[in-house]
Amino acid sequence: MDREKIGTKTSWITIFINTALCIFKLLAGFVGKSSAMVADGVHTLSDILATFIVILGLKISSREEDEKHPYGHEKFEPVFAKIISIVLIITGFLIGYEGIKKLVSGEIAVPGQIALMAALISIIVKEAMYWYTIIVARKIKSISMEADAWHHRSDAFSSVGTFVGIFAARLGYKFFDPLAAVVVSFFIIKVGVDFYLRATKELVDEAVDRETIEKIKRVVLEVEGVKGIQDLKTRIFGHKVYVDLEIYVDERLTVKEGHDIAQRVHDALEEEVDCIKHCMVHIEPAK
Repeated sequence: MDREKIGTKTSWITIFINTALCIFKLLAGFVGKSSAMVADGVHTLSDILATFIVILGLKISSREEDEKHPYGHEKFEPVFAKIISIVLIITGFLIGYEGIKKLVSGEIAVPGQIALMAALISIIVKEAMYWYTIIVARKIKSISMEADAWHHRSDAFSSVGTFVGIFAARLGYKFFDPLAAVVVSFFIIKVGVDFYLRATKELVDEAVDRETIEKIKRVVLEVEGVKGIQDLKTRIFGHKVYVDLEIYVDERLTVKEGHDIAQRVHDALEEEVDCIKHCMVHIEPAK
């Protein structure tokens, strides 16, 4: 519940900031006659939607096990991360499409100074929001919130491109305004695709990284009575990990003594490797 509360609080704060920023950017885009700034405002609007999805994902993935989900609900989080990724990709394509349409039609107005100011403010605010969100995301190990953090940073990138485009357009190179929107759209699409692939890995029982595997082996072999490791399998389950382990113990031990060793291994792993949700320990006789 602490994980859910921390993530939800962070998400609501970013929603309020984004709502104010979105309204400001859209008004600045329409008043300043900047297609790049309007596209930037739409991107911020997609940020708000993505953060609502994060809140929903945190709420569902934090639920306890039930009859239909005996292993828990952690895998719902990468599912919601994929939804956020799709939102990012669609946003990128829409921004790129609008920019190309402006370039083809040639109907490009010189942006006003308010659009330039809005872009600068957006760069500062969105970069700050990225760092605020990514720190919390890594603290609570939330892939959906991390994807949302990169959504904020992609908006900052978008605003950098918007600023350059508007600045150049005001110097007389009007085509730079819609061109900036097209360039920024590629960055947004790339971030969306990267997180879609990462979320997919968490849904297909991929093993944990080599460093975590080595730590698991070290903890197991330090338990008194363990003669070796026959087999070790891990699978990522949302922000948690399941471990299936086969260890060697002295073949002359009683069932009770072998069970006690397995229990000590189980307890040591769940205590010392904080990402482990559960581990299954099977014993094999060592000859």
